[in-house]
Amino acid sequence: MAAERLVRSIFLSFFALQLAVEAGLLALHLHRASHSRGVPAPLEGHVDSATAERSRAYTLARGRLALVSMVGSAAATLVALFSGVLPWLDRALSGLGLKGANLFVAFLAVLGLASAAAATPLSLYATFVLEARFGFNRMTPRLWIADRLKSLAISALIGIPLLYASYALVRFGGALWWIWLFGFLAVFEVAMLWAFPVLIMPRFNRFEPLPAGPLRERLSSLSREAGFRNRGLFVMDASRRSTHSNALFAGLFRPRIILFDTLVAKMSIDEAASVLAHEIGHFRRHHLQRMLAVSLSSLFAVLAVVSRLLPWPPFYAAFGFPVPSFHAAAALLALCGGAFVFWLTPLSSYFSRRHEYEADRYAVRLARAPAALKSALLRLSTESLGNLHPHPWYSAWHYSHPVLVERLRAIERAATT
Repeated sequence: MAAERLVRSIFLSFFALQLAVEAGLLALHLHRASHSRGVPAPLEGHVDSATAERSRAYTLARGRLALVSMVGSAAATLVALFSGVLPWLDRALSGLGLKGANLFVAFLAVLGLASAAAATPLSLYATFVLEARFGFNRMTPRLWIADRLKSLAISALIGIPLLYASYALVRFGGALWWIWLFGFLAVFEVAMLWAFPVLIMPRFNRFEPLPAGPLRERLSSLSREAGFRNRGLFVMDASRRSTHSNALFAGLFRPRIILFDTLVAKMSIDEAASVLAHEIGHFRRHHLQRMLAVSLSSLFAVLAVVSRLLPWPPFYAAFGFPVPSFHAAAALLALCGGAFVFWLTPLSSYFSRRHEYEADRYAVRLARAPAALKSALLRLSTESLGNLHPHPWYSAWHYSHPVLVERLRAIERAATT
């Protein structure tokens, strides 16, 4: 009993700390947005006051929704862990005759469906109320439902075999099961980097080759100059769902270059070329490979910890499970794990921002059009109503991209060196 109370006390202490930090930062974020008016001095002449006010309103709306989501998620986590619903589900599925791998898969599948159902109301509100209010949403209810059904089918087709294979490795892998599982999941993660753009993304969007013309010639020339081997330039019909713009690479070794149709429609040739040069910078600086290495290292560490917790009865008894089991361990780690690793968020954000600065410097050298890169970033930010007055603590913790003002200054420095 003492060990069980200790487990609960440790979890609740870390959980409360996480909630206090995240809520405190969000409160600072909302306070800053509610009291910041007008256009920051460095952006005067580039952003009009009406856009600045809409940006402030959008920031507040999204922040308030994030607060509701945070509170709801915290409450759901505590209910799941301490109400007895998880042991009840275990008993109910066992009563149906499920055991071993079938119980493992069914238990986690039910929890996954419950989690998706709980997130649905806020997802609907975000899409059809909040995003629509600010003119971003183009999603229809029919398309939203189709996307959810496709996601569910793909998750089942991939996730169920993955769970069965994972169970087999844990059950029959001996004392080093976690090493075998790590190797299997590492191969799976790399395989998904290939499969996602080839097999999954086309189920949701259409991809057409970028039409011949000045834009294609400019982007193809830029790729050749950078020695960037790719599988082609494609335009994605992102405008079916949103007016937000973006460009990205999909793939690990010879990626596809994907431009949102909203970006192609809005940007000049030099602006689009600068955005592409930025993305090439990510590839040439091996940012995706670095992120993959960090992800796999984190997975290895997590599995090492799990290998110690898996046979320890107090870990399960603390949350109402009478005996250790693979499915209980997976569920408890999913629900409890965030409280112990949340402090890694600012480290991840910091390195992501460093990657953005590196890619910007590369883009300045490759495209030789710093003014176009700045105007492209201004366009992306203002048309997406990006926050013009972020709180420095909140942005340091959460922002994967540099604050706009700081990023523009860095581009100016890169252009003069």
